[in-house]
Amino acid sequence: MNVSTPVGEATDPPRRRLAFGLDRFSGLYLWAIFIVTFGIWEPHLFLTVATLHTVADNQAMAGIMALAVLVPLSCGAYDLSVGSVANLSTVVVIWAQTSQHLNMGLAIAIAIAISAAAGALNGILIVRLRINSFIVTLGTATVFTAVQGIVSGEQQPLPPITPAWGNLTQTTIGGFQIVLLYLIVIALIVWWALEHTPGGRYVYATGGNINAARLAGVRVDLWMFVSFVVSATLSGVVGVLYGSLYGPALSYGQVLLLPAFAAVFLGSTQLKRGRYNVWGSLIAVYVLATGVEGLSLLTGVQWLNDMFDGIALIVAVGFAGWRQRQAVSFSLKRRSG
Repeated sequence: MNVSTPVGEATDPPRRRLAFGLDRFSGLYLWAIFIVTFGIWEPHLFLTVATLHTVADNQAMAGIMALAVLVPLSCGAYDLSVGSVANLSTVVVIWAQTSQHLNMGLAIAIAIAISAAAGALNGILIVRLRINSFIVTLGTATVFTAVQGIVSGEQQPLPPITPAWGNLTQTTIGGFQIVLLYLIVIALIVWWALEHTPGGRYVYATGGNINAARLAGVRVDLWMFVSFVVSATLSGVVGVLYGSLYGPALSYGQVLLLPAFAAVFLGSTQLKRGRYNVWGSLIAVYVLATGVEGLSLLTGVQWLNDMFDGIALIVAVGFAGWRQRQAVSFSLKRRSG
């Protein structure tokens, strides 16, 4: 029996909460707080063009690494090997030019192809052998590190000295290094692929509920495999760019791994309300970088970066989990209501 409101009796309008977008734009508010706080505290150090360029340029490769982590996470899997793949790519691209005397273009193609093959190996082990992605990529990370040592001979290779190799990343556009442009282009491609193609919808469906996606006809094994190939390919790009910008460093990949995961988890609380997304992740990358840069200018402490990233990862994962529980609770209340 339907119960109707008596004639003439007013109903209370639904209450609207003035959240000011905190549920989707909290990262932007935090970014603004960092800028205002550090700007007032140390305006001559923080509010400078040099600081702007430092944060924008130095975090470009961290942003690409975050996108590499984002793709398999969107598919419901972890890739802990991205740092090792990036290291391997750096060694290969430099080794190919200095030891094998290949031209830069061919060396880059070989490095990225080997990176993609590493991702394919991860995908095969996970899809065919049904091994947990966390375990597989943790194991293959050590394998790729060993291969890196074989290629380099356990020594830091000499960097190429060709002008084209340095210009690949050290060219400036509007005062910013061209690596920032690379980040924007790659982000646009990944965003378009995830948000505006059937493949992207299949990836998100697989990550949302793999059994439901399989029953709906999604080829979940295929998209899981593709996500790891894409992740490793992006890591290979990071390796090439890092080698051109900083030289043949052998262990930087693990340093980028933790901030990448922190950024992606924190980014999942931005814009898309509990879903891993490109622009939320990049916002998180630069929010975290701004906080680290401001604290470093104030204190000059070297270990602050690692502590800040570790705390940020814990907070981001906790906040993302809380947001997901809130979303589920709200959905259940709507259905029961």
